[in-house]
Amino acid sequence: MKRFSFPKIKRLVRNGQFKDVLDRGQRFSDGILTLYMAQNDFGYPRLGVSVGKSWGNAVMRNRLKRLLREAFRQSQDQIPSGFDYVLMISRSRGKSDKSGPKEAVRGLTFEQVRASLLALANKAGNSDIGTVKR
Repeated sequence: MKRFSFPKIKRLVRNGQFKDVLDRGQRFSDGILTLYMAQNDFGYPRLGVSVGKSWGNAVMRNRLKRLLREAFRQSQDQIPSGFDYVLMISRSRGKSDKSGPKEAVRGLTFEQVRASLLALANKAGNSDIGTVKR
């Protein structure tokens, strides 16, 4: 498998997979992202992305999902392996901007998302979730 590839086996695609991570995982958040993290038995990280309708129309939501997936794809060798991750845009991001959630994420850049993902993954890796393989 290529180093920076993002094949289907590295994705959470079914509703049950998302629910499993949300139910048994730990939550970490900053001003930009919310990260749910739960151990898996695969030895490599898997990602699921969830962006609700409150974040805008389909064009805006798909842009956000692309940003989140690309940040994960380029950072997957720097985050702990053996975990499932579910990424969401933080609710506090939408509340902090008085003009609304759509405007709050409009100026969001790839660098901000990637830095936030790495910070949350490192915070999660330093917690007592279990054995973290780097």
